[in-house]
Amino acid sequence: KIMRYSKRVGSMQASPVRKLVPYATEAKKKGIKVYHLNIGQPDIKTPEGFMKAIREFDESVLAYADSVGSDDLLDAMIKYYKSYDMEFGHDELLITNGGSEALLFAMLTLCNPGENILVPEPFYTNYNGFATCVDVEINPVTTLAENGFHLPAKEEILAKVNDKTRAILLSNPGNPTGAIYTVEEMQMLAEIAIEKDLWIISDEVYREFVYDGLKYTSFGNLENVQDRVIIVDSVSKRYSACGARIGSLACKNKEFIAEVLKLCQGRLCVPTLEMVGSAELYKTPKSYLEEVNKEYCHRRDVLYDAIMEIPGVVCEKPTGAFYMQVKLPVENAEDFVIFMLNEFSHNGATTMATPAENFYATPGLGRDEVRLAYILNADDLKAAAECMKFGLEAYKAAGHK
Repeated sequence: KIMRYSKRVGSMQASPVRKLVPYATEAKKKGIKVYHLNIGQPDIKTPEGFMKAIREFDESVLAYADSVGSDDLLDAMIKYYKSYDMEFGHDELLITNGGSEALLFAMLTLCNPGENILVPEPFYTNYNGFATCVDVEINPVTTLAENGFHLPAKEEILAKVNDKTRAILLSNPGNPTGAIYTVEEMQMLAEIAIEKDLWIISDEVYREFVYDGLKYTSFGNLENVQDRVIIVDSVSKRYSACGARIGSLACKNKEFIAEVLKLCQGRLCVPTLEMVGSAELYKTPKSYLEEVNKEYCHRRDVLYDAIMEIPGVVCEKPTGAFYMQVKLPVENAEDFVIFMLNEFSHNGATTMATPAENFYATPGLGRDEVRLAYILNADDLKAAAECMKFGLEAYKAAGHK
């Protein structure tokens, strides 16, 4: 007897970041060291305040928290946003189960089935996964490495808008591109949003990861679109606390917050202990973030320099986040990544990258690209790049294109 599953789930893609993990597991069983450049899991130490707050939690009952989030965490976030010249009240913030739930809830609140969201591609692949599971389409706006993955002209973006377009979604700094959008680009999107009555969902989880002296501006700083800007945030990358699963939605449009609250009430609350710890994370001195920024800037330089020594590789040096999008001299990057895990090792090690085809919605794009996350120490990044260099040589020698 054949059991049936929903078309919604059947049409979802497996995570390109995680679906090849079994290959890495098998490689490790053979004694091969795997340099994981495939996932944005920082190795930076989580601020001690998180662990300390949880250890000192001393309530007799671990009770449900409020569906909007705990007052302590909301207060800490309000103070944090003020440091970026953004003013939010308790009724303009919601705590979510990671940035993932924030994105999913925003889509559920804004879009009907069959409607679409404009997204610059390449994009964080889970945008597509979340959209698919709520019957919303990703409407891609292609950006190119030659242009530093910056946005095309306003006319090109406007041409993508149709009567089913409900929002513009983008990450700034960009994942997987590491691009930082200029104030001019942001104002252009704001104009489009006003002209076409669209929302702007701004994924800003990498806000602190900006390099080369570039100035970062949040969509929350643009006064003319405050009623239609939704900021998605998370403690995961900022404080190296991916396992905490604490995210948030911030929006000056109180009606939007009230609508999302219905979804928050449906899932009851975010874990109490994780909010206790995360409230302390937002009190972490800025010196921590400054030191982390310097470290990632160094790692970016190390990996970029090493990658650019590989013949045939094309890569635009990123200016933010901790990823780089790399075009390889192969026809099928996923096949190459599997080869690296299944059939190759150099000095007892190999490298795992993320195939980038699923970071695009336009068919055929990204097939020869990978995303690399520079979340390892400098020595490991050099070794990982060396593995890729020799791996490409072995791949070609084995007759692969």
